[in-house]
Amino acid sequence: MDKDKLKQKLTPLQYHVTQENGTEHPFDNAYWDNHAEGIYVDIVSGEPLFSSLDKFDSSCGWPSFAKPLVDITTKSDRSHGMNRTEVRSKKADSHLGHLFTDGPIELGGYRYCINAAALRFIPKEKLKAEGYETYLSLFKK
Repeated sequence: MDKDKLKQKLTPLQYHVTQENGTEHPFDNAYWDNHAEGIYVDIVSGEPLFSSLDKFDSSCGWPSFAKPLVDITTKSDRSHGMNRTEVRSKKADSHLGHLFTDGPIELGGYRYCINAAALRFIPKEKLKAEGYETYLSLFKK
């Protein structure tokens, strides 16, 4: 999708985060405290990225996940005087956030710290209607 169409589709914050490698404010975003069951998809492409089953409270103010649902792209990020691992979606190449190795050991030790502005949450009850019924099996007990 070209930049002009993206600017029409996304809010200014969503565009800044996904296309300009921006970051939203902690504790002031849509999903940092979301506890509903469902999946999180790339706001640009709709690519499934994370499940609520892998979400945990890291007290950082952004949604944090132990692992992604699909392969995602990581690359070195040396901006702002730090050495971090950036996380990007594969299909749209959206900037999502960063990967850290300080997650809960019992969940694998990783913390995918993701900007809520890069995500759209699809509740479990709407997965089929929105074309993500493949992921309903995650929530069967």
